[in-house]
Amino acid sequence: MDDIDKFKTAVERHITETNSSPSGFGKKFAHDPNFVFRLRNGREPRRSVRERILIAMEADRGRHGA
Repeated sequence: MDDIDKFKTAVERHITETNSSPSGFGKKFAHDPNFVFRLRNGREPRRSVRERILIAMEADRGRHGA
């Protein structure tokens, strides 16, 4: 599994664990309500974007105990 696939898996897991909508996730973490939909359709965000979102998801998980 490459970095993009790991990132997609982490995003989908976070959406499920936090009971978020894809557009809500996109707004919160990427300031783009279509982020997850584009990711699912093959978008490959830059490494810096992926890293920033992963860090924000980890912080969010800690705040919500997920």
